[in-house]
Amino acid sequence: MADISEINQFDIAVEQLNRAAKIMNLDKNSMEILKVPQRILTVSIPVRMDNGQIKVFTGYRSQHNNARGPYKGGVRYHPQVTIHEVKALSMWMTWKCAIAGIPLGGAKGGVIVTPQDLSDRELENLSRGFFSAISDIVGPEKDIPAPDVYTTPQTMAWFMDEFSKLKRHNTFGVVTGKPLNIGGSEGRGTATARGLAITVEEAAKVLNIDLSKATAAVQGYGNAGAYSHMFLEQLGVKVIAVTDSRGGAKRINGMSYKEVTAHKTKTKSVKDIKGSQSISNEDLLELDVDILVPAALENQITEKNALNIKAKLIAEAANGPVTPKADDILFKNGSVIIPDILANSGGVSVSYLEWVQNIQNYYWSAEDIDKKLKVIMVNAFKDTWDTSKKYHVDMRKGAYISAIRKVSDAMKIRGWV
Repeated sequence: MADISEINQFDIAVEQLNRAAKIMNLDKNSMEILKVPQRILTVSIPVRMDNGQIKVFTGYRSQHNNARGPYKGGVRYHPQVTIHEVKALSMWMTWKCAIAGIPLGGAKGGVIVTPQDLSDRELENLSRGFFSAISDIVGPEKDIPAPDVYTTPQTMAWFMDEFSKLKRHNTFGVVTGKPLNIGGSEGRGTATARGLAITVEEAAKVLNIDLSKATAAVQGYGNAGAYSHMFLEQLGVKVIAVTDSRGGAKRINGMSYKEVTAHKTKTKSVKDIKGSQSISNEDLLELDVDILVPAALENQITEKNALNIKAKLIAEAANGPVTPKADDILFKNGSVIIPDILANSGGVSVSYLEWVQNIQNYYWSAEDIDKKLKVIMVNAFKDTWDTSKKYHVDMRKGAYISAIRKVSDAMKIRGWV
C-alpha cells in the first residue's frame, strides 16, 4: 500500500478534474477558475491550556467555488491536517454538492491538533477561537461548516454559539450537524451511510446483483462504516468482514451489525469477534466479496493492490480511498466504483436539508428526511450512471463530468466566464 504522505491529495483532485475536463472538452477559462479555490484562509488560534501556558494552533478554511450557492463543507481536527488536504476536500465538496443537485458550493476546514490530548475546556476554547477567527467569511448566506473527522455535534454547538455571540442574535443556520434541540435535523447522524446504501441499491439494479445473496466487507468502523453495515444488512446483504484501526474480523457466515457494535462498545475494537478469523485492513480490501465499502482513510487502493481487488462493486464511504491509477485498473477489470462524491453525499444532502429547516424555522420528521434523501440520492445515481454510459467512462469520471458541467454552466450564466 502506498505511503499516504507520498500522495498530495490536491494534486489528485486536480488530476481528476483534468481527466474529466478533457473528456467533456471543458473550455480553458472555466478550467482556470475551477482548478484553484476562490479563497484560502489560514488562521492562528491561541489557546490558554489548563496548565496556564498559551499554545498556538493553526487552522484553515478553503472555499473552492460558490457559483451554485453558499460554500458548504466540514471542519476536521487532526494532527495530519495540511493545506493541500483542505484544498482538495473543498474541491471535492463542490462536485459533491453539484452531483447531489443541491444549491451549494464546496468548502473545507481543518485544525492541526490531536483532539484526544485536549481537555473539554481546551477543546471548547480551541473551537470558539477557530470559529471566531474565520467568522468574517462564514454565515448562513456565505459558508456553512459541518462536522468532519474528530468534530462532533458539540463542536458545532460551540461554533454556532460563538458566531451568534458575535452577531448578537441566534444564527442556527451558520453550521449543520448540530444537536437536535438547537436546530439539528433528524437523520443527520446516519445520513452518509443511508445515502451510500441507497446508491448500492440502485447500482445493484443496473448490475443485476441480488442483494439478498450478496456479500460485503467494510473497511473502517466509525460512523460511516458502522451505519453502512446496518443499512446493507437491512437490504439483505451479508457482511463477512469488518476492520478498524486496531484490526479486523472475518467470518464467512457473516456477522450482524448488532453483534459487531456490541463487541466494539465492549472492547473498543472489532477484532476478536467470537468465531472470527483475524484480518488486516489491507487483506480485507482483497476479499472475494460482491460489495466492498472503504470507509477508513484516503489512498487505500492504489496501483500496487488494485489488481488484487475482487469486489464487483466498490462504494466509497471514505473520501479518496482509490487513487486515479487504481481507478483505471479497476475499470479495465470490470469493477464498478460508486465514487465518494456520489456514494457519501448523503451527509451533505441532509446537511442541506438541515440548513433549509434552519432558514425557514420549520422542522421535518425523520420519515420526511428519509423520503427527501432517497429522492436526492436516486436522482444523483441516475445522473452519474447515465453520464458514464454516454461518455463510455467509469462512474467517477461520469460523476465529475456531470458535476463540472453544472458548476461551469452556473459560472457562464453568471458571467464569470
